[in-house]
Amino acid sequence: MNSSSRTLASPLPLRVPLLVRPLLLALSRLQYGELTLITPDGGSYLFRGAHPGPQAQLQVYDWRALRRIVLAGDIGLAEAWRDGWLTSPDWTSLLQLALANESAFEQAIHGSWLGTAGYWLKHLTRANTRRGSRRNIHAHYDIGNDFYRLWLDPGMTYSAAIFSGEAGQTLAAAQEAKYERILARLDAQPGQRILEIGCGWGGFAEYAIRSRGVHVTGVTLSPSQLEWAQQRLAAAGLDAQADLRLQDYRDIDGQFDHIVSIEMLEAVGARWWPRYFRTLHDRLKPGGRAMVQVITIGDDYFARYQRGTDFIQQFIFPGGMLPSPAALDREIAEAGLQLADRYTFGRDYAETLRRWLHDFNAALPQVYGQGFDQAFVRLWQFYLHYCIAGFDAGRTDVCQLEIRRR
Repeated sequence: MNSSSRTLASPLPLRVPLLVRPLLLALSRLQYGELTLITPDGGSYLFRGAHPGPQAQLQVYDWRALRRIVLAGDIGLAEAWRDGWLTSPDWTSLLQLALANESAFEQAIHGSWLGTAGYWLKHLTRANTRRGSRRNIHAHYDIGNDFYRLWLDPGMTYSAAIFSGEAGQTLAAAQEAKYERILARLDAQPGQRILEIGCGWGGFAEYAIRSRGVHVTGVTLSPSQLEWAQQRLAAAGLDAQADLRLQDYRDIDGQFDHIVSIEMLEAVGARWWPRYFRTLHDRLKPGGRAMVQVITIGDDYFARYQRGTDFIQQFIFPGGMLPSPAALDREIAEAGLQLADRYTFGRDYAETLRRWLHDFNAALPQVYGQGFDQAFVRLWQFYLHYCIAGFDAGRTDVCQLEIRRR
C-alpha cells in the first residue's frame, strides 16, 4: 500500500459519487483476504479482512464502472472491464475474493433487482425451444472452428479433463483420460452402438471408435462442429463407424447400448430437464448405461441462481442453466433411471481452464488477426477467470454420472 492509501475509516472525499458509497461501505465488511481499490480521483483504499484469503487489486478509471457493479453485479463488472473502465492485475484472485466474502459483497455479486431486471428479461427470451436451442448454440459454438483451434487441445475437446497429477501431463492426455474413464464405466464392447448427445468436434467419437471398436451416433446443433467432426473421422478412416447428424436430441429415434453426453446438459434449460432424462431412458436399451458429464452449482445456492441471471448466461452461454446435485438426483429418479455412480473433479476443471486461459492469451495476436476486437477478448478472458474462481471456490463443480436403465 503506498503512502496515499487509507482505510475506509478515513472520511470519503466529497467527490466520491453517492451511488458508489454504499459499495465502499460494503467492502469495509470484508472478512477474508485483502482488497486494494484505486479510484478515479487517485485515492487508494485498503480493505483487509480478519481472516486470511485472496489478495486482490482493482483499479477503477471511471466512476461509471462502480455504478455498473452496484446495479448489475458480476454482469456490470464484466461490462466495465469490457469497456475499459477498470482493470485488475489478477482477475481470478479478485473473483475468488468476491466469492469468499459473498455476504459482504452481496450486491457487488448479484446487483440490484432494478439493475438486473433487463438482463433477466433478456435471459427469458433465450428459452431452449427447438428454434431457441439452435440460436443459442450458434451464438457460442459457431464463432468459428479456427478460433477454438487456437486455444483448445489438438483434439478440440471443450470440456473438463481428468488429470493424473503426474508432472508434465499434457492437456491432450488428460482429455483422453476423461474419455477413457467414460468408456471404462460403460464397459463398452466392440460392435456396440453408442449415442453421443452433443458430439462437439468429434473428439470422443474418434477415441471411442479407435479404442473400443464401437459405432457412434452423434448429434449436435452446430453446423461448424458437425463439419469439423465429419472431416476428422473421414480423415482418420473411421467414418464408416460413425453417424454424425445435425439434430436436436429430442428428435432421436431408436435405442442404443449406451449413451454419452459430455457437458451438454448445461445448454438444455431447467424447463427441458425432464425431457432430456426421459430421452436417456427411452433411447437406452433395457440394462443400458449412460455417462453424463455435467457442471453443477451448489445445492445451497441453486434456488437463488435459478431465479436470476449471471455473466455467463448473458455473454457466453445464452439459454444456459446449471443443475444442482439434488436437482439431478430428482430428475434421474423421476425419469425411471438409476444413479449408479457420481464422480466429481472440480479441481481438474480449474486446471483445464487455467491451461485454456494460458493458451488463449498466448494466441492473442492470432485472435485479433481473425477480426475479434478488444471487447471480445476481454469478455473471454473474464469468462475463463470467472470459471476458474468458481471451481476453485467450490461454487461450481463437475461430475460424471453413471446412469442405468433398469
